[in-house]
Amino acid sequence: MSEQQIRELIERWVAAVQAGDLGGVLADHSDDIVMFDVPPPNEVRGIESYGKTWPPFFEWLRRGAVFELVSLEVTEGEDVAFATALLRCGTGEDLRADPGNRLRLTLGLRKEGDRWIVAHEHHSFPARD
Repeated sequence: MSEQQIRELIERWVAAVQAGDLGGVLADHSDDIVMFDVPPPNEVRGIESYGKTWPPFFEWLRRGAVFELVSLEVTEGEDVAFATALLRCGTGEDLRADPGNRLRLTLGLRKEGDRWIVAHEHHSFPARD
């Protein structure tokens, strides 16, 4: 049951990112979220700072970039879990130039009551020569 809840949480988050829905992106994240991101600022702490990183990304998506979940794996314990995912993330030009390139996403979650929340988020791309 918990694995399915976590999968649904992540799928809702991806859909909120795609829709440019800041409230949906922030939902299910802890107030003390820590995010390591690709564009600066590369390290973000706290929900307020996390929220400020999203409007420029939403604008980038509105200009035609994509953010699509390709794969998702969830490992859960009693009160902590992590998920790893690969996403297609880039402009049409980016994806044509390197069609196999994937954004790597790692989420650390903790259970508060009967609810899972994201406490850590890490985005990265493989290093290219």
